[in-house]
Order: sequence, then C-alpha cells, then structure tokens
Amino acid sequence: MLIEIDFSSDEAIYQQLCNQIILGIATSRLSDGEVLPSVRQMADEIGINMHTVNKAYSILRQEGFVKVDRRRGAFISVTERNRERALHIVEKDMRILLAQARCRGLSKQDILLLVDRIYDEYDGAN
Repeated sequence: MLIEIDFSSDEAIYQQLCNQIILGIATSRLSDGEVLPSVRQMADEIGINMHTVNKAYSILRQEGFVKVDRRRGAFISVTERNRERALHIVEKDMRILLAQARCRGLSKQDILLLVDRIYDEYDGAN
C-alpha cells in the first residue's frame, strides 16, 4: 500500500494518513477485509511515530472504516453501513466546506459540478 505523506503540509500527519486510507477505499485500491500494516510496520514504512499511526487507526475505527482485532490487527471494514450515521457525519463536514466555498465566491452550480466530477472519478475507479 502506497501512502504519501506531505511533511511540509499544515494538515496533521494522522489526518493525512486517515485521508489516504479513505481515498484508497473509495478508489478500490483497498478492499473490504484487507489487512493494513501493523502500527509499527506502517510507522517504519512512512517514517513517522507509532503513536501517529495508532491515532489514525483509532479514528478510522471510530468512523467505521477499519476494525481492529487483537489477532488480525487492523483491517478494512466497510460492510456495516449505517446510512443515517453516515449522512450525519458527511453533513457535519460538508457544512464547513460549503461555508468556505461560499466565502470564496463559488456558486451552488460550481459545487454541484465539482461533486459530480469527483464522484464520477470514484465510480470510474471501481
């Protein structure tokens, strides 16, 4: 699994790691049931602290993208889908993004076109 971390970014490393794994799932580079590297392996591969990887895995578990088993370790688990919970989470994040877009002068049509284009990219990746 190829994870690219931008160490000069203002975005926290654990958040970049979470985002990379979520993008991997969305683009089918990571599939349901696939085992992720151990915390130690991932930290060594990327060159980051083990606590950072552990935090990312913990967040992904809380958000329903990963399950953690003492024997298997962390693995992708997106089969359990709670639509209402997902809508709530996405709405919360989207409110901020839409507020930022509006402050930057983007129209509703601009946003809808952008969402369609990005969503189509994920459909094409499957």
